Parts: sequence; C-alpha cells; structure tokens
Amino acid sequence: MAVPAPAGRGAVRADLEAVFRSAYPRVVAVAARVLGSRDEAEDVAQEVFLTFGRSAVPAAEAPGWLSVAAAHTALNHLRTGRRRAWREEAAGGGAAVSPDVADTVVTRDERRRVRAALARLPRRQAVALVLRHSGLSYAEVAAALDLSPGSVGTTVRRAESSLRKELNRHAPSD
Repeated sequence: MAVPAPAGRGAVRADLEAVFRSAYPRVVAVAARVLGSRDEAEDVAQEVFLTFGRSAVPAAEAPGWLSVAAAHTALNHLRTGRRRAWREEAAGGGAAVSPDVADTVVTRDERRRVRAALARLPRRQAVALVLRHSGLSYAEVAAALDLSPGSVGTTVRRAESSLRKELNRHAPSD
C-alpha cells in the first residue's frame, strides 16, 4: 500500500521517526563510504531524510530508497566539490605535526584519488559499488537499484574494473 503524499507544503509523513530510527545508521554508513567523513555523511543523511520526509515512498521500500538516495547525494557532494574547500582548510588549519605525517598524507591522497575516480564512474556503477561495499546484500542492492539479484555481481565487478581503470588513468607520475 502506497503512502499518500503529505498534504500541503512542509508537511512531514507520520512514519518518518520510525523509518529514521531504523535506517539512519545505514544511510550514514553509505554516505561515509563515499565521502570518507562521518560529519559530512551525517549532513548527507539529514538531506536524504528531509527529502524522504516529504515523499510518498512506501515505508516498505524505504531502506532501499534511502540507501540509493544516500549514495546519490554523497556522489553529488563529491562531484560538485561543495565541501572540498572547507575540508582542505580544516585539514591544514594548524594541525600539529605527528610522527606519521608522511603516512597520513599518502593515505589522504589515496582516499582522495579513489573518491575522485568513483565520482567519474557511471552513476549506476558507482551506486552499486558503494551499496555493496557498504554491507548491503546482493538482494538488497538488487532491490534498491531495480536489478535482478543475478546481475548485481556482474554490475559490481564491472564497477570495480572501471574504478581500477580510472585510478590507473589518473595515476600520479612519480
């Protein structure tokens, strides 16, 4: 049974709190997988739940819808770079030098490269990859992306292959 669209501008659906309590950890986990920042992932989760709260998505479809929305919204944040300047300022803003500063810099650079490559993938591949690596089962990914469960593995493998190609194509020259 479909939940009717909320009445009037600004109206929020009655089941929002229950759906929020059950799905919030997964939504944050999916967004954090893409963004690499729990703080930013929580911002994405807030956007996703605001959209869901005004939607007519049936509660039974909420987990898949929310996971896909979290991946899409996080990818949009990556692609637009809306928060990139803020992150770079915060990361370089007078932080104390640690003994492992070289390792930290290399790790950050690698993560940034992977996120940039992920943002260049076709949307469906990127979302499938993020959802699967965020812990969703093949059946959950299939339901969320309207795929057959048998094609999820192929889609994820193609996405991983495309990601490797993107990483190699944009590999830093030493």
